[in-house]
Amino acid sequence: MKIGKLDNELLKKIVIDKIGYRRPEVITGPGIGEDCAVVDFGDYVCVLSSDPITAAVGRVGSLAVHVSCNDIASNGIEPLGVMLTVLLPPETTEADIEEIMGQAAETAERLGVEIIGGHTEITDAVTKPVITSTAVGRGAASRSSGGARIKPGDRILVSKKLAMEGTGIIASDHGEALAGFLTEDELRRATAMLDEVSVVREGVLAGAIGTTGMHDITEGGVLGAVWEMCRLSETGAEIWKDALPVDAVTRKVCEHFGLDPFRLISSGAMLMIARPAESVKIAEVLRAEGIAVTEIGVIREKTEGIHLHTGTHTETIAPPDSDEIYKMNDTTVNEKRAD
Repeated sequence: MKIGKLDNELLKKIVIDKIGYRRPEVITGPGIGEDCAVVDFGDYVCVLSSDPITAAVGRVGSLAVHVSCNDIASNGIEPLGVMLTVLLPPETTEADIEEIMGQAAETAERLGVEIIGGHTEITDAVTKPVITSTAVGRGAASRSSGGARIKPGDRILVSKKLAMEGTGIIASDHGEALAGFLTEDELRRATAMLDEVSVVREGVLAGAIGTTGMHDITEGGVLGAVWEMCRLSETGAEIWKDALPVDAVTRKVCEHFGLDPFRLISSGAMLMIARPAESVKIAEVLRAEGIAVTEIGVIREKTEGIHLHTGTHTETIAPPDSDEIYKMNDTTVNEKRAD
């Protein structure tokens, strides 16, 4: 099978559809495009999300905290705690563990999140560090925002730049391959993108104003995230390719390795969908907080499909496939790395 998340149709068929027993307290369970589970706690809801870090090595401790906290923020809720399951290969040293946990602790403190438990193990079942983090948030019952309220006419926004996580991972783990291609300043900028992968601030701010849905853009990139949100809400979408915000360094890295930045893992960018009036307010508030926001499209009727527009050219947005980051293991890419 392909490396990366399961194909959405396969995920639904052999995983989600196999889950039969339901509890009345569970407001939101597993589904295509759903970042979080939401559980009814009376006046409050408990929002939970779990994610692994498998595509990165250099900043795995920091990314593990960010990815699950970002998912909580996609519901407009502030994360309060994370649990980490850390699986490490036998050659791991004490210094390696200290580095990973130091990254996790520093990131958690910066986000105002407590590491509340987990599990750490040395095992020959993995060949590189694998961390699964589970984040927990609590909010008023009316504050949690899924994607069920998305309607045609809603505006589609993204925060910051796309593919920052993918760019940062490649620069961090394959810096030597880029040393002769990027300038020293560009390589530093690319690596530093991993410091910008949190979307907690914009998620909480946008949630307070009111969205019809949000999605942390991870594997599958922005086009995969749009497809999943449309699938969840049974709508279509019109995305404007020329509006998609990508840093010049990201474009250079992607062109060099033959990667599509719109299908590259993109933690650090939040997909936000809102009614027209709320979308204007969200953009105003986020920009006042120093967070860049770009309107990239509009929700359409399901019958109109999900399309990417470039001038007079229109193409259908396909369901997300294996993320572009995994092409870094392909023969063609390895040849580029050796050039």
